[in-house]
Amino acid sequence: MAKHIITIARMYGSGGRLLARTLSKELGIHYYDKELLQLVSLEHGVNMSIVSDADEKYDEGFFKKYVSRDIASPSSRDYLSKSNIFNMTADVIRSIADKDESCVILGRCANHVLKDREDVINVFLHADYEHLVNFAMGYDGISAAEAMQKIESVNRERAAYHKYYTDRDWLDSRNYDLCLNTGKLSIEECVKVIQDYMAVLDARE
Repeated sequence: MAKHIITIARMYGSGGRLLARTLSKELGIHYYDKELLQLVSLEHGVNMSIVSDADEKYDEGFFKKYVSRDIASPSSRDYLSKSNIFNMTADVIRSIADKDESCVILGRCANHVLKDREDVINVFLHADYEHLVNFAMGYDGISAAEAMQKIESVNRERAAYHKYYTDRDWLDSRNYDLCLNTGKLSIEECVKVIQDYMAVLDARE
């Protein structure tokens, strides 16, 4: 198999984390999610709690967007800002992508961070509202009311986060190579679609 970096963006309740784990296990490649935060903390000397609090968040009220790769210096008042934590995370993602191995990366606008690379496959997972609610209830062990509230808040936050750092619509299919409906396809079927897509790309080389 040729090297592939698969980024997974997902609606809450679509099974993104489950798919990422299943895909990495099926392919025998590394899966990055919360480990990204640990790497940011270690490589940039930022307390893990600060990194976690800034994860997939943005500086509301600030006009600063993801316009460069510059990471503020430790002496800067912006060093612990959410925007700077994002740039640290993006730096870690690029370092991972530069390794000579395939991997799966969940969220963190990785599709945008790695947009100039030829070895990246960007996947977006979505589903109808009823499926999102039912999946969230079963996977997270929460009530229907809690699931509905979380779907609204988390997906709104993810859309705003993506817009803030990429200036593009999170739901725009042009951001991705594959958009998969997990309300119609099982996680296993989605994994198979991604594998088939990879096989087509590999056959061209």
